[in-house]
Amino acid sequence: MSIKYAVVFEQAQSNWAAYVPDLPGCITTGRTLEETKVNIREAIEGHLETLRQFGDPIPEPSSLAGEVEITTAA
Repeated sequence: MSIKYAVVFEQAQSNWAAYVPDLPGCITTGRTLEETKVNIREAIEGHLETLRQFGDPIPEPSSLAGEVEITTAA
């Protein structure tokens, strides 16, 4: 079974962070964006496995991620 969750990636001063809005507490960091992508996949898998072990329901994805372009005044 395949499931897709929205992930938010944020660049900090010296690393990257990521979190999953539909899975509270599912967060990670990495030195690079690529490392952070690997880490968040592992974090999601671990988060879902923990939910299963405790008999908790697996949340359905309900968040969407996107971009909005605006024009700023010069």
